[in-house]
Amino acid sequence: MINPAVIRKQRITIIVLLALIAITFVIGTGMGYASLTYDRLFPTLLGQGTFKENFVLFEIRLPRILITVLAGMALAVSGAILQGITRNDLADPGIIGINSGAGVAITVFFLFFPIDAGSFVYMLPLVAFIGAILTTFLIYVFSYNKSSGLQPVKLVLIGVGFSMALSGIMIVLISSAERVKVDFIAKWLAGNIWGTDWPFIWALLPWLAILIPFTLYKANRLNILGLNEPVAIGVGVSIEKERIVMLLAAVALAASAVSVTGGIAFIGLMAPHIAKAIVGPRNQMFIPVAILIGGWLLLLADTIGRNILEPTGIPAGIMVAMIGAPYFMYLLLKK
Repeated sequence: MINPAVIRKQRITIIVLLALIAITFVIGTGMGYASLTYDRLFPTLLGQGTFKENFVLFEIRLPRILITVLAGMALAVSGAILQGITRNDLADPGIIGINSGAGVAITVFFLFFPIDAGSFVYMLPLVAFIGAILTTFLIYVFSYNKSSGLQPVKLVLIGVGFSMALSGIMIVLISSAERVKVDFIAKWLAGNIWGTDWPFIWALLPWLAILIPFTLYKANRLNILGLNEPVAIGVGVSIEKERIVMLLAAVALAASAVSVTGGIAFIGLMAPHIAKAIVGPRNQMFIPVAILIGGWLLLLADTIGRNILEPTGIPAGIMVAMIGAPYFMYLLLKK
């Protein structure tokens, strides 16, 4: 039974995070190269804006804000799953190579395959998933030991190695490509939010609509997988089956997110940790909080980044890394 005080703390935290997302949304819509005054925000949302105000809000700001929030949520859930199934607090899709695997697949698709404007948006998450799942399979194989099972520390070390190697492969692939395509891949590597139109939202949304409820449904299984293997086997859980199913969900969430945002790391590392610190380690309690923290962190990073240097700004991936890299080092030393 969950302590009522913890449930109350979770509800209060969720309300605070929703308020933070709303505040950041309002601030973000009024800031940027093409400004939209705050007193005109709500009239424009209600359909009473001028042509310019409608264009700035509905074609520029709102799609970008929704993409960053949704992608941050997906990365947070992916990180929570990975930390649970590997029993390693340092697991993150960006750190252990999943994002880089998705990036290589997107690079190959973008450089060497004919692109159809109508299907390109919807193909990207699928292409990213294929690249990410192949990378995850290799990392899993190299991290697995027949006698002791999956080795969490080894998984992170191998994942970091794969991440660096795959980033190198991307650089080699673009070294002889056209300038326009090189610019796109370079922005992807930096974590520049590039999928900022409504079709990208419709491409991303189905993955989240299916996989986030599925993860919440499997929260108790994740609690068991977080225990040592003899205990998990003792309560009747098929460890390998559950681990593979949840790993597929984590990979799909991360791949769908980075296919439209670029190589964003550390959101999946920080959001679950912050959520656990607030409401405890039970997945039923901290995953809903982590979802909102992830969405808010990426939205905040993108809002700050795009307004520091106008008109191009600083990519959200770099802004997140400025916070996440020291946090990763802190966890590495602590754990």
